[in-house]
Amino acid sequence: MSRPLRIQFPDAWYHVMNRGRRAESIFRGKKDYIAFIKLLKETADLWNLRISAYCLLKNHYHLLVQTPDANLSRCMRHINGVYTQRFNKAHQIDGQLFRGRYISILIDADSYLLELIRYIHRNPIKAGIVKHIEKYPWSSHHGYLSDAKKWDWLNKDLVLSMFSDNRRLSIKRYKEFVSKKSSEEINEILGEKKFPSTLGSDGFIDWVRRTFSGKKRHIEVPESKSLIPDITRIKAVVCKSYDVVEGALTFTRRGVTNEPRNAAIYLMRHLRGDSLEEIGREFKVTKYSLVSSVIERKKAMIAKNQRLKTHIERLKKEINMSQEQTPLCLFMNVSFFYFSHTFIIRQSRKARKSAPAADRKAPE
Repeated sequence: MSRPLRIQFPDAWYHVMNRGRRAESIFRGKKDYIAFIKLLKETADLWNLRISAYCLLKNHYHLLVQTPDANLSRCMRHINGVYTQRFNKAHQIDGQLFRGRYISILIDADSYLLELIRYIHRNPIKAGIVKHIEKYPWSSHHGYLSDAKKWDWLNKDLVLSMFSDNRRLSIKRYKEFVSKKSSEEINEILGEKKFPSTLGSDGFIDWVRRTFSGKKRHIEVPESKSLIPDITRIKAVVCKSYDVVEGALTFTRRGVTNEPRNAAIYLMRHLRGDSLEEIGREFKVTKYSLVSSVIERKKAMIAKNQRLKTHIERLKKEINMSQEQTPLCLFMNVSFFYFSHTFIIRQSRKARKSAPAADRKAPE
């Protein structure tokens, strides 16, 4: 059986869910919940995933996310894969943890964003675990009520701004909103055994059908090779910046830090999303744990050192400048903020009319 289509485009919103295999627990205790939340923060940072809501229950989880880089599949592969590894290691078991890949519903933010925030945060009440959502510790509801810096990673400002431009008033109205029951429509839709692939107004669903019809597989258009920096380009830019030859990127000596190599490893992971195995093979590093350590150390150094951060950003800019965008990619990168369908379709038609005849056929 083929995998379901994953429609992905810049700034798309999704409601994502997954359950334990055979309804088994995916969170056995406090440490597991904390580990999963930590992983969400890591993913938000590493893959530019905007997480606006989460709720973790014993045998399943709910997420509400936005993908500026059209990379939901990559983000979820990281979340489910890494959590399974850490869970199995912590509990000294092996094998599959989740019952499948994951379920995702493409969301019309204009129509359903707030309803889904409420549905996700009220899930513990629906499950009969608590009577008040404030009593449940493993959801992002608490982040919406707090201005503490520990919640800065949560993408809540947009949601709160929908209630009011005044911070205190927006939080107050948010609390009033989630204190009421979820709409019957949402409960009915998400109560079905088979979830819809898209949730939105008739206009939004029609736009999705028109825009993505005919793309049978790998519909993640913006993740095509034309948008991913070439490995040789990353190496060339790094070597030029550090004034070294390419062979220096695989140089190793005990007690000596290879900064050019570490920068290239970090950029390959951050810009291309390659696996630790692929990166290790490229730089002749046999231990994947070492590759992971290099990436984590570099991230920590960038966060503390403004000069290094500026340098890395300059390298990214130079690398990305070399990437040529096709007419389709240009179309897909038009602002999708709140899915301005008419504007997008108009731009697409203009691009297709002005393109050479040989380029007008959509890629399969």
